[in-house]
Amino acid sequence: MTHQLTREQARRIVVRAQALDADRPGDVVEVAERLGAIKIDPTATIAPCEHTILWSRIGWGYETGQLPKAVEDDRMLFEFDGTFRPMSLLPLMMPAMRRWPTRESTREWLAANDRFRGEVLARLRAEGPLLASDIPDTAQVRRAPDGWYGPNQAIHMLEFLMRQGEVAIARREGRQRVWDLAERVYPKDLPEYDDDEAARLLEERQLQAAGIAKPHWHWNGVGKETGEPAAVEGSRWKFRVDPVALATLDDDPGGRVAFLNPYDGFLFDRGRLTELFDFTYVLEQFKPKPQRRYGYFAHPILLGDRFAGLLDAEVDHERGMLRINTVHELTPFEPEEKDMVRAELTDLAGWLGVGVEDPW
Repeated sequence: MTHQLTREQARRIVVRAQALDADRPGDVVEVAERLGAIKIDPTATIAPCEHTILWSRIGWGYETGQLPKAVEDDRMLFEFDGTFRPMSLLPLMMPAMRRWPTRESTREWLAANDRFRGEVLARLRAEGPLLASDIPDTAQVRRAPDGWYGPNQAIHMLEFLMRQGEVAIARREGRQRVWDLAERVYPKDLPEYDDDEAARLLEERQLQAAGIAKPHWHWNGVGKETGEPAAVEGSRWKFRVDPVALATLDDDPGGRVAFLNPYDGFLFDRGRLTELFDFTYVLEQFKPKPQRRYGYFAHPILLGDRFAGLLDAEVDHERGMLRINTVHELTPFEPEEKDMVRAELTDLAGWLGVGVEDPW
């Protein structure tokens, strides 16, 4: 049976799955378990991505020191591929990590640099956690710089070994990653799954984080048989819906205001944003300034289950203020909606430890 949903119901499922309804999660680990991944990015017009993602969910209960504690001390989260993920996902990822890489050019590079690989692992084993810059680059075959990576081949090798589950990121020093052997970073008592079971469970977790999604391995990791089939009023898409989210739809606690970092995972599936929320989002960070409409790093404003505007703001550290350049109203705010957005701006500024300019 295909579940028939209104657009409002579909939006509420997504918002709740993303922990952006009125029932806020209690801590960092709970957010990571629900979202599956917390993006890491240093762009900080307001605050770095990982911190704004957590604050937008937890609110005043979030302190930035809670994140490194969960990663480095408690080992409840781990860093992988530019995100923090709950440790409960690692066993589901390990079978695919053991099969990696699938690309022939990567296999050839690793084979050609087998001696280099052994030297990197031996140095980590002997010396303990190291920055990439502490590891000599003795690669036999080099990968050309591509705009994201410099000439140091140790970074490539470390990232490839991370994808194979042999090394891991133990902690960060500032924005720099500190590497170690995976056996010294990851817990030793993790459950084991075969390839098929791990893939099925991972797809289920991806759908739980999405709530409802059009199956697409690249965009959301949701398979065609994951969850249950659903149709949404006014859409031709064939969706899959999380049955738990569907069963608790009537328990919805209501919405609130949230400012979403442009790299928030909620915004990643642009097609779903347009299809369900009538919101076409374009990140203008890489556009020339004259071509920007909403601002360099404008944060979409979620108001209940709709995107009502975009916040162009930045912290002015010299003045100790959250400077509001513009609040772009996609549709004119009602007076009570302005009050709600104003209250959230005040809370955000208080969390940042600065004052705030009233945009109205």
